[in-house]
Formats: sequence, C-alpha cells, structure tokens
Amino acid sequence: MALTGAFLSLFLVVHLIGNLQLLKDDGGMAFNIYADFMGHNPLIQTVSILNFTFIILHIITSVILTRLNNKARPVSYAYDGKSSAWSSRNMGILGTVILIFLVVHLSNFWGKSKLTTFEAGSYVPYVTYGEATMQNLYDVVAISFQEWWLVALYVVSMIGLAFHLSHGFISMFQTLGLNHSKYNFVIKIVGYEFAILVPAMFAAIPVFMFLNLQGGLLYLFAGIGVLALVVGAMVSNGHKQQLAV
Repeated sequence: MALTGAFLSLFLVVHLIGNLQLLKDDGGMAFNIYADFMGHNPLIQTVSILNFTFIILHIITSVILTRLNNKARPVSYAYDGKSSAWSSRNMGILGTVILIFLVVHLSNFWGKSKLTTFEAGSYVPYVTYGEATMQNLYDVVAISFQEWWLVALYVVSMIGLAFHLSHGFISMFQTLGLNHSKYNFVIKIVGYEFAILVPAMFAAIPVFMFLNLQGGLLYLFAGIGVLALVVGAMVSNGHKQQLAV
C-alpha cells in the first residue's frame, strides 16, 4: 500500500504541474498543447495505465488491510481524543470522498476527451495552433468551472485529499522502514507541506477560473508561498512543544 501511495503522490505532482497551465493568460494554448502531448505520447499512455492500476491496487489493499485489522481486533481500542489524529481514524471515509471525486473528474474531462473524434467532436471542440489541430480541452474545463457546485465539489474533495495525505505521506515512510528519530521531524514537515500545498493548488485552479482572475499563477504562487511558511512554522512550533514536554 505504501508503494502504491508513493507512486500516486508522484503522479499528483506531475498532474498538478500540467494543470497549472490552465492559469496561464494565453487563451488555453499551453494547456491544450500539454494535454495533446499527454494524450498521444506512448510513454505517458503507459504510465496512465499504470496509474489506474495503482489506484485500483491502492483501494483493494486498503480494504483488505482494514478488514484484517478489524478481524484481528473486533473490539475497538479505547479512544481518549489524543492518541491518534482524526485523519488516521477516518482514512476510509476520506478515501471514499476522493473516489467519488475521481469518478466525477474522469467522466467530466478524461471521458469526454477519449470519446471525442475529429470527425464527430460532440463532446470536445477542436482548435488549431499553426499547423497542429488538437482538442480544445481548455474550453471544456473553463465552461465546467463556471458551475459553482462543481467548483465546490473540487474544493471539498481537495480538503479530503489533504487530510488523507497528511496521514498517508508520513505513514508511507514508516511502512517502508525509512523513518528515524534523527530526521522524523523533517519527514513530518515535508509531509504536512505536501499534504496541504498540493491539494491547495489543485483547489485554487477551479476557484481562480470560476472568479475569472487574471494573472492567476502570480496570485497562486504568492499565496502558496505564504501558506508554506505558515505550515512550516506551525509544525516547527508543535515539534518544539513536544520536545519541551
């Protein structure tokens, strides 16, 4: 489960870099070129298949481990409100929220892209840059993100993803035996930074497009920079308090 989680975390970073092209003030050209490359490159298509495989494996292993844990201890541990984080106790709920989001996300964008042809482009329009003709997926995304409920769904789902990652990222190092008392603090900072900043940037994209903010990338990176400093300071302060106890 840790290995599938590691692969999916890497995929999130790559996917985010591509999606940030949506905020460039170029009428969608950068994003359309990126999407066309991703949709036709054989290596990327192979990785895409692996990604779907790892998502399924991640779900299956999480269900199996949960059932084994419940079977091994049918009576729950006594809970005093301090022994574990909320995210670690509700990974199943958070995973379900993310799964629902994936179904909506794939049906809205990936599904439309794959079901559209140039001759019968009923789902996605086409655009031409120079001599290259490709799907205008930017327009599909821009139109979709004018629906407030869809934007709200993305924001709520990214909050769920943040909680899911806040436990999963750090636990991944423990499962793989890579944690150590000397650098656990660094793992915790990187883990919380990753768990908050990556979902925050994903959530900001539909919000910025819904509000039609110009110069979205500038606003985003400025806000993420401030958020990174705040998260780092909070984790550092919490670590100092633990050492003082």
